[in-house]
Amino acid sequence: MLKKFLYVLWALIFFVLVLLGLKNGSFITFINSMEARTFDIRQKVLVNSGVRKHNKDIVIVAIDDGSYEYILDHYGEWPLRRDLYAKMVDFIEVQNPKSIAFDLMFVKSLKADKNSDKALVDVFKKYNNIFTAMNLDDQPQDLRVPPILPDKLAIDVKDPENLHVMEYSNCRVILQEILDVTSNIGMINVSRSDDGVLRKMPVYLKYRDKFYPQLGYLVGSHYLGERKDLVVDDDKSGEGVILNWYGPAGTFENIPMYKVLKAAEGQENLNYDFSGKVVYFGATAASLFDIKTVPVDKVYPGVEVQATYVNNIIDGSYIIKCPVWVNLLSAIVLMIISGICVFGLSSIITAVGLVLTIDCAYVILTYYLMSAFNLWLDIVMPLVAGVGIFIIAVVVKYLIKSRDFDHQYKLATTDGLTELYNHRYFQEQMQQITSHAKRYDVPLSLIIIDIDFFKRFNDTYGHQSGDAVLRQVAFELKKNVRASDIVCRYGGEEMSIILPNTKYEEAVAIANKLCTIISNKKCKLSNNRESNVTISLGVASFGNDGTEPSQIIEAADKRLYNAKENGRNRVN
Repeated sequence: MLKKFLYVLWALIFFVLVLLGLKNGSFITFINSMEARTFDIRQKVLVNSGVRKHNKDIVIVAIDDGSYEYILDHYGEWPLRRDLYAKMVDFIEVQNPKSIAFDLMFVKSLKADKNSDKALVDVFKKYNNIFTAMNLDDQPQDLRVPPILPDKLAIDVKDPENLHVMEYSNCRVILQEILDVTSNIGMINVSRSDDGVLRKMPVYLKYRDKFYPQLGYLVGSHYLGERKDLVVDDDKSGEGVILNWYGPAGTFENIPMYKVLKAAEGQENLNYDFSGKVVYFGATAASLFDIKTVPVDKVYPGVEVQATYVNNIIDGSYIIKCPVWVNLLSAIVLMIISGICVFGLSSIITAVGLVLTIDCAYVILTYYLMSAFNLWLDIVMPLVAGVGIFIIAVVVKYLIKSRDFDHQYKLATTDGLTELYNHRYFQEQMQQITSHAKRYDVPLSLIIIDIDFFKRFNDTYGHQSGDAVLRQVAFELKKNVRASDIVCRYGGEEMSIILPNTKYEEAVAIANKLCTIISNKKCKLSNNRESNVTISLGVASFGNDGTEPSQIIEAADKRLYNAKENGRNRVN
């Protein structure tokens, strides 16, 4: 009974904890966090296996540590003068690149040389394949009045009312002259998860009830030859697309910007062909603070995030998260399999091994789905559901087995008529309790009982009445002894009571009490008749009458015989 109670208590606690977790959201948050980590692990394995190759047409002109030092040494300040960017653009455009994108924001005129802005504006006017960045934010209006952006920067989206898109209340605009001459301007806001890891990138963002594209989306669309003003339907939810990663920082080809700058100023040759390339300008130096944490690397430059985004657009390799119903179906399948393994196999070790094998196969399946089809199938919730059902199934199975065992044990040790322990159980208990009395020198007594003139009941009233008498006498004996005392059917109309830790005098007192109780109670017979019944009792004890079970039983049997010879309805 204690084992059953503990099983049931454990199951209740388990379900209460799950319900509490679901109620306050912490359980779901924990599961989602763990699921995100499994995504990161799968991405790292894919990167290390070399399954996914990045596009060699994407190259980064990197403002790395060496370029930053070169700029400070030769030009005396950062940011770099805008006319120098114009020189580098002209140098690269000679080789007909696919596009040039600045993961940089050209805000306000530089105090050192305001005229340099004109050179940069001229290259935006001259080439239609140059893109640059702007950033939305939520700065208060007393710091910056939210500007009105040109309509040409906005894009149309399908079903805008039902999109959960990132929305901002302010914007840090770039040079007005650039806004006037080009519409190739995208936002560089990113979407981080709760744990600070960047796994998604928005397709578009909302500002002043209009939608504006992400820079990487514009560059990727230009590469594919799509119109910038087409209706955007890439991200059905508006929450962003999940990026597929190609490697750690430095995966894309990086050309230090100082080398391009030297070549643009005629100081040295740069043996590199930019023909047909997507060229990104951006900071990779940690000191310039454009560093992200992504699934495959803790230190990942923002410009390489942009490059990854563009690469995903070009090869159509966004990660697609499986719908909720698919993950739910996976959980149900694992739960069913776990239940079948538990109830279908006799060995719990075999069941555990099989379930672990299936769970491992499921994890491998999720990896290959991501590798081959870019599908993100959940791992954590289906496995938690499968393991939870497995544990519950084991508990239920062993409760059932325990109940069946108890039932079989009861059948083997209990008399069917009186529901007292049978003669076999009596002999086993006498052996055990006598051994205990010997070892620990504790008292033990035995009472053997016989129903007086029982044959007369059978002959006079029939066997049904005799059975009724046996049942009622057995009931009274059980009711009026201690829980530790063992009441058995000894044979025929004879019954016995084993009294552990009971001296002879105490046993005699108990026997006299039982004799009086039975004689004062009328037994109900068949046909609604009643009759008085008496019993005779023989008492023996360990030590006084022997130290072996057979000796104690023989002594109690002899005293029972004497009680019957001396008039019945008495104790001897």
